[in-house]
Amino acid sequence: MTSEPHKPSPRQRAFWRLRAQLRALYHGDSPGAVRFRLGVIGVDLVLIGFFIAAPFLRDTSAFLPLDLAVAAILAADMTARALAWRSLKSWITRPIVMVDLFVLLTLLFPHILINLAFLRVLRIWTLFHSDFFWETVGHRFDDTRWEDVTRAAATLVTFLFVATGFVYTLFVGEEGGVSGYVDALYFTVTSLTTTGYGDIILPGITGRLVSIVIMIAGITLFVRFAQALFRPYKVRFACHVCGLIRHEPDAVHCKACGVLLNIPNED
Repeated sequence: MTSEPHKPSPRQRAFWRLRAQLRALYHGDSPGAVRFRLGVIGVDLVLIGFFIAAPFLRDTSAFLPLDLAVAAILAADMTARALAWRSLKSWITRPIVMVDLFVLLTLLFPHILINLAFLRVLRIWTLFHSDFFWETVGHRFDDTRWEDVTRAAATLVTFLFVATGFVYTLFVGEEGGVSGYVDALYFTVTSLTTTGYGDIILPGITGRLVSIVIMIAGITLFVRFAQALFRPYKVRFACHVCGLIRHEPDAVHCKACGVLLNIPNED
């Protein structure tokens, strides 16, 4: 006698249907799926606004309830994305997901990780570097100059607020003039642009080292942003022989190995 094949339980079937529905919403091309993803991105932007405004809200009675509500929203979104992904193991090892998990931890344990709360603005970087964003909002600009410009700008803005949060957390109230978040932001911008008015300084050797890092990183990120904005545009088309990805839009041969290319022309 042959044994009957194992039949999934109603709970298993319901779980599989849920995963299929989430996969259709997060990765599908239907108008409903696109509207859903636009809504998710809108919620992401609201959360980023909360992270930026958090230093001004920290001493209010509404901060902790808002913090926990944001944690619940982010946890629900990440759980849904994990279920929609083809494999939980491959999803959780992605760098963007790891950053989001850390952001979630700072929200779930605000009293323990309060000094690392400024790292929540890394959500700016994860949003604008995610395929989720470019396949939804930026699909018309995917693999174009504007994708490079947006990614470079997001990296620059993320660094600006991370550095501001670090300066605020470490040096507020110390000798040197950083008396609040706006002062920390002002110092970071003047250091990042190498303006250096000198009215606010960070005390001690640690302050000097932090200032040096902000200035060097700021110059690097500004140069990267300027390159993305002004350098001659190159399309992304992988050479099947040497793997070179960037080519001139009208290139016929790969400049690295000379093989004949066949770059699609969208004009």
